[in-house]
Amino acid sequence: MDKTKSLFLPTAFLIAFLLLAGGYLYFFTDYDVQWSGFFSMLVFYALIFYFGSYAARLRQNDDINSVMLAGRQLPLFIAVFTMSATWIGGGFINGTAEYTYNPDYGLIWVQAPWGYALSLIIGGLFFARRMRNYGFKTMLDPLAQRFGKKMAAVLFLPALSGEIFWTAAILTALGTTFGTVLGLELQAAIVISAIIAIAYTAIGGLWAVALTDIVQLSLLLIGLVLVLPFSMDHLGGIGGLWEKYSEMFGAQATLIPSEAALGDYYWVWWDYALLLIFGGIPWQVYFQRVLSAKTAKTAMRLSIFAGVVCLLAAIPATLIGMVGAITDWTSMGLPEPETAASILPHVMRYLTPPVVATIGLGAIAAAVMSSVDSSILSAASMSSWNVYRPMFKPDISPENLAKIMRRCIWIIGVAATILALQISSVYELWFLCSDFVYCLLFPALVCALFDPKANVYGAISGFTVAAILRFGGGDATLGIERFIEYPWSTESEVLFPFRTLAMISGLVSILFVSRLTQRIAPPKQLVQQS
Repeated sequence: MDKTKSLFLPTAFLIAFLLLAGGYLYFFTDYDVQWSGFFSMLVFYALIFYFGSYAARLRQNDDINSVMLAGRQLPLFIAVFTMSATWIGGGFINGTAEYTYNPDYGLIWVQAPWGYALSLIIGGLFFARRMRNYGFKTMLDPLAQRFGKKMAAVLFLPALSGEIFWTAAILTALGTTFGTVLGLELQAAIVISAIIAIAYTAIGGLWAVALTDIVQLSLLLIGLVLVLPFSMDHLGGIGGLWEKYSEMFGAQATLIPSEAALGDYYWVWWDYALLLIFGGIPWQVYFQRVLSAKTAKTAMRLSIFAGVVCLLAAIPATLIGMVGAITDWTSMGLPEPETAASILPHVMRYLTPPVVATIGLGAIAAAVMSSVDSSILSAASMSSWNVYRPMFKPDISPENLAKIMRRCIWIIGVAATILALQISSVYELWFLCSDFVYCLLFPALVCALFDPKANVYGAISGFTVAAILRFGGGDATLGIERFIEYPWSTESEVLFPFRTLAMISGLVSILFVSRLTQRIAPPKQLVQQS
């Protein structure tokens, strides 16, 4: 009872904050806000915040191990939920519908759902048990042991950028959903959602994230399933939907790559496919759940089960994207979607009853919140444990380190929110997240875990080679001009699979240089942690 009472004040402040936000929108803006949906979201956010704050009372201690890893006590059921909910975020759902709908891409380019699902399964089979047996606290721990804390700090940069980009992408997904369904300003939706997610993550740590993930994933699956029959009602069901989509998209209406469908982009397709499969492994947001599991066997199983859940969750989002693509919006007297990124909420708003649209919006909000909190917590974990502690205060107490971690949660959350306000495409930024970790981080992690001869000189050379080859191909999303003329290139893009070249070259460089420098830099062995 005392715990419940202690949560009343912060929850009341949250509700007051949301009401003030609603009052501002009503009196001082011209936005045509759907108020029934807005107040439904108010209730949803209040419940999520309450459960997230309540989870803080479940911790036996307030040290770094409890905040970051839930005391390594996550059972299989909760672990599967939180792992699945983390990957099935707003970027996953909105991005899948976006590319299915987009006539420039079609179903053949919807790679992320099955790519990330395979990454979870491969991670469970080859990485999860080994990481958990060593008792590491973060993904960077084996890198720090094998290559030293300074090199681990360098490798922290792509890991951090990946988490921030990931968070920004899913906040953008939520903003477009709110803007389409509720008529709410994009920036307002992003800021309000980010503040709530950051707040309960800082208060409750991993327990808060894990327990709210159960609620959020359940809402997501229920919401998407409810939306489907209403959205397909005018198309003759799934059979009619697939027939019309296949007719419209032709060779692009398939998941199997072919040169007939992809043309000059065939090897680009494979480049992105490998990027998602293997670039989905070296994430702290993934290993945080693996390392929080009760046993190594649980760590392996939760990863594999979550991969299967990810595949199943992508089906409704794909079907909704198909509905949006073949619907004749003009003949129905409905507005066309403003962008491909807004197709999922657009279908919810205009092809389903208001009540169902509101439930669907809650599903998307749930998906976004479940990924935002996880990603922010993961980046803060690495910042405090692998950068601040070894670099600035090695003798810091676990309790004080937990306080530093909470500050990092706010700093990283604010940075991701600012980035989310500047981007438009969910799917492009979502790909970019795995791009950096695939090229720069995956080779180092593989060698740190599986090559006993890998040393710091190998890691430095591998990182340098991979960075030059990757950034040499440029990046349109970040505005980086290419400075390496790869084959099969046009004026605007590179059709050569240079990302996979960068990853493989970095991996080979680590193996080769490490063996050349064994005498001047003897390899360090991994040590089991408590």
